[in-house]
Amino acid sequence: MSAVVGEALLSPHFAALPPLALYIHIPWCLRKCPYCDFNSHERHGEIPEAAYVEALTADLEFALPAVWGRRFVSVFFGGGTPSLFSAAAIDAVLAAVRARLPVSPGAEITLEANPGTFEQEKFRGYRDAGINRLSLGVQSFDARSLSALGRVHDDREARAAAAAAIDIFGNVNFDLMYALPGQMPADARADVAAALSFAPPHLSFYHLTIEPNTLFHRHPPTLPDDEASADIEDAIEGELAAAGYAHYETSAHAKAGFECRHNLNYWRFGDYLGIGAGAHSKLSFPDRVVRQVRYKQPDQYLREAAGAAPLLEEREIARNEIGFEFMLNALRLTDGVPVSLFAERTGFPLSLVQEELAQAEARGLVEIDHLRLRPTALGRRFLNDAQTMFLPATRRSGEGSILPRMPARSPGDARSSRR
Repeated sequence: MSAVVGEALLSPHFAALPPLALYIHIPWCLRKCPYCDFNSHERHGEIPEAAYVEALTADLEFALPAVWGRRFVSVFFGGGTPSLFSAAAIDAVLAAVRARLPVSPGAEITLEANPGTFEQEKFRGYRDAGINRLSLGVQSFDARSLSALGRVHDDREARAAAAAAIDIFGNVNFDLMYALPGQMPADARADVAAALSFAPPHLSFYHLTIEPNTLFHRHPPTLPDDEASADIEDAIEGELAAAGYAHYETSAHAKAGFECRHNLNYWRFGDYLGIGAGAHSKLSFPDRVVRQVRYKQPDQYLREAAGAAPLLEEREIARNEIGFEFMLNALRLTDGVPVSLFAERTGFPLSLVQEELAQAEARGLVEIDHLRLRPTALGRRFLNDAQTMFLPATRRSGEGSILPRMPARSPGDARSSRR
């Protein structure tokens, strides 16, 4: 191997940087749900809305040198519960973004909302501010399930918010959960039927699992066993397929043309800048790819952002990790990705993971030809096994974890929605 080739393989080299998305984290919620392990904080008293908008603006200013000259292909307000913020605050944040970096014409701009914060006038205000896609955290249309999940809204509020979202935005996602306490396949089909009655163009179904550091972990509810959960999942997929929804990603189903563009950028290993308390970023440079994490606690984030120091940590993705991180994302897509995308988004040739690919293919978890790399039906069913095949050997032996913690409803997180 020549010295030039050997050197080239030690660090990534990009002909062009990946697409760049913007994630904006709003950390507060009305009440912390018992299953939630996201960076969300129950509201106590007045939310410092104006101060937080200033902090986000300062955070964006801090980040400009790392992303200068690039444009945002999508924007996503996640949480927490972004719909706790006024339409004027959301408008101010978007104005600050547009004043500093270009946003692609026709970019998807999503805001997550909780039916418990629904107001017709507020939803219309979000639309007028530039939000063109709403992601509604319904979780279930069943009163008993909503109560078991500790949600702040009931089934009537869920239906009212769903109807208004469709009427005002049209481009809407409903987040729903399955394998809930006491849930049977018939219950799941009823939830699907309720959701389909509004004809949303996008539906996300997340499997409820018990996560550490949650109330459900300390006081676990009785959940369907693995066999019952699989039956529920099959029932949901069957109903949605019959209704014309493509199951394009592990937890996402969409009508043609309504796939979530922001999340697709994650799955295709695009770049994203995350601002706000606890937000994560993945940014590519000509010779490296880095991950960043902002300070998590809202009060500390407000102080640090005001002092132009919002970063809690930053690290470069190592050469032996980047293949796993790419596959962690790409294998969630039902149709996979073009073979050429690996080099385009990692800066390394696909030969970097040639051995792992061969092993995964031999086990029937992935299939690859000269055009595409995709998970098989078996690989989609046993996604964790397929992804783990690409872990560096030291991590497969249990020496810690390099799993990235991602923003929004995101890579490696096929469980419950967190709003």
